Amino acid sequence: MPSFDVVSEIDLHELTNAVDQAVRELTQRFDFKGVEAGFELLETTVTMTAPVEFQLKQMLEILRLKVAKRGIDVACLDAEKPEVNLARAAQKVVLKHGIDADTGRKVSRLIKDSRLKVQAQIQGDKVRVIGKKRDDLQEAIALLRRAELGIPLQFNNFRD
Repeated sequence: MPSFDVVSEIDLHELTNAVDQAVRELTQRFDFKGVEAGFELLETTVTMTAPVEFQLKQMLEILRLKVAKRGIDVACLDAEKPEVNLARAAQKVVLKHGIDADTGRKVSRLIKDSRLKVQAQIQGDKVRVIGKKRDDLQEAIALLRRAELGIPLQFNNFRD
């Protein structure tokens, strides 16, 4: 039976490249000359540090631009509240990846409520959709693309 998997993944290599490009642009920008500001990547969390909060906003826009150019959906960026003291400002940007149980249930419920002839099963951090016809699976993909779930979705492992 035809099936596919609904996942939310981030290419970590592309993320590393995006952060490296952001660091490179930061060193070349005139408004950041002589300023101790930087990006630090730790798994899927980017920590931005700068002397003032205003520069953090500029750095976040640089990061968004570079991430988008590398093919990572900007919707997965979750910027936390900046931590500001007299000498330094820091902000963490967490990249959401993987489908949590709550979102998996939303995807499953959305497919069941659509009355399509497919079944959805939650399997860890992905949702497997199974149907008898390939056309039904393509309709399910179109349905999920239109849905606003708050995370970017990818569809892989499509099998006939």
